[in-house]
Amino acid sequence: MTAMAPTRTEPDLSYLLDHTSHVLRTRMAAALHAIGLTARMHCVLVHALEEERTQAQLAEIGDMDKTTMVVTVDALEKAGLAERRPSSTDRRARIIAVTEAGAEVARQSQKIVDGVHESALASLPDEERTVLLRALNRLATGHLEAPVESPTPARRARQRG
Repeated sequence: MTAMAPTRTEPDLSYLLDHTSHVLRTRMAAALHAIGLTARMHCVLVHALEEERTQAQLAEIGDMDKTTMVVTVDALEKAGLAERRPSSTDRRARIIAVTEAGAEVARQSQKIVDGVHESALASLPDEERTVLLRALNRLATGHLEAPVESPTPARRARQRG
């Protein structure tokens, strides 16, 4: 006797979100590569420009482990886009300071990121775009705002910000 797959009663939301997120990340990576950045480098530059932040704080915002964060900041330093400096408020902490060149690259990369997002959203009619964004924001700030504990943890999503 051949077993039959169970009948799906709801659309596969996990697939839809995972697939579109993956494709969006590949497009973002290709677009940022044109100016020599990765999405992680962009994230660090933009968030370090917002306010004085430590490497640990930036790692949390960008959902990076310590090793990945160190490699990312090392690459930014090597490119002359950022540097590690002592914090002005905590002498034990080191912040990531963006150089003038880094600030210019961050402006360029933000235009690229906005363009990738705009291109994806432009593929939808205006009314669908508005509904999609409203619904995703409602999920992200409501029912799906916080992950649940699990004995087999899933990869953590990038933090909003």
